[in-house]
Amino acid sequence: MKISDYSIGNDNPTFIIAELSANHNGSLEVAKETIKAAKRSGANAIKFQTYTADTLTIDSKKKDFIIDGTIWSGKNYYSLYKEAYTPWEWHKELFDLAKTEGLICFSSPFDKNAVDFLENLNVPAYKVASFEITDIPLIKYIASKGKPVIISTGIAELKDIDLAIQTCQLEGNNNIALLKCTSSYPAPISEANLCMIKDLRERYDVITGLSDHTIGSTVPIMSIAYGAKIIEKHFIMDRSIGGPDSSFSMNEKEFSLMVKNIRDAEKSIGVVDYKLTKKQLQGRNFSRSLYIVKDVKKGDVLSESNIRSIRPGFGLHPKYYFEILGKTFKRDLESGDRLELKDVK
Repeated sequence: MKISDYSIGNDNPTFIIAELSANHNGSLEVAKETIKAAKRSGANAIKFQTYTADTLTIDSKKKDFIIDGTIWSGKNYYSLYKEAYTPWEWHKELFDLAKTEGLICFSSPFDKNAVDFLENLNVPAYKVASFEITDIPLIKYIASKGKPVIISTGIAELKDIDLAIQTCQLEGNNNIALLKCTSSYPAPISEANLCMIKDLRERYDVITGLSDHTIGSTVPIMSIAYGAKIIEKHFIMDRSIGGPDSSFSMNEKEFSLMVKNIRDAEKSIGVVDYKLTKKQLQGRNFSRSLYIVKDVKKGDVLSESNIRSIRPGFGLHPKYYFEILGKTFKRDLESGDRLELKDVK
């Protein structure tokens, strides 16, 4: 998969996305400074959410429309999205700034109008948010644009993922990535279930990654070992500014450290190779080998009292130990001499 000029997958570095979401807290200037901070933090991309409260829901106070069981409990959907949305008139200016900063910029659209709007901004990819994975008409329209589609699986059962994938493929779009996601805010680490990253990759033969809502960086760093090639994390300038997503978003210092640790984790994965490096070969000096531990004369019998398997590793391989016990020495040797096969008769 390629998004803009960034190749995702194989041995390429993990694509790290800073999610702006509502973390501008209604201020264009905060949004701009957040983009700059994301670049400083080492993100490869900045992602927005393109919707309005009216495209997501209706302004109703009926019980169905009151949020329960989350950090937003007590609010109705409309008021939450009214507070959290990114004004569409900001998008071009923010996209231009991101490009100037060297960040790839794209968004999650939440209706067809948002897709059309983003097409006019020439976005290089689309993100399908977790709660939209069942919106098959929206996914169909997104996929029809022929651009990479990144799909979060936070609320998805297997049948939902199957249908989302099939919908993209029926539009001739196989450029799909799936992100393991736990749609709790914040999400408990115990529910991260990172092993699913590998299963999603093998099951669907697509790029896989992580959209993370846990506190801290343990989960995204660990995801590297499970083959995550995309990591998305909410980013905020300063949690003290507040906002709907502030409690589970990383600040610049935290995000920078996460990126560093992810890059270190990538280096640690390595490749399957049983050949030893120069340093590893030097390390074999600390292995065991057979040495003379008691002065011996020519004709003496090799025994447990005069040869031992000890460090360092310059002597005869210990695998010969039982084979040579009971044989005789061909020459005089001193304690501390290496034992060699040529010394044994």
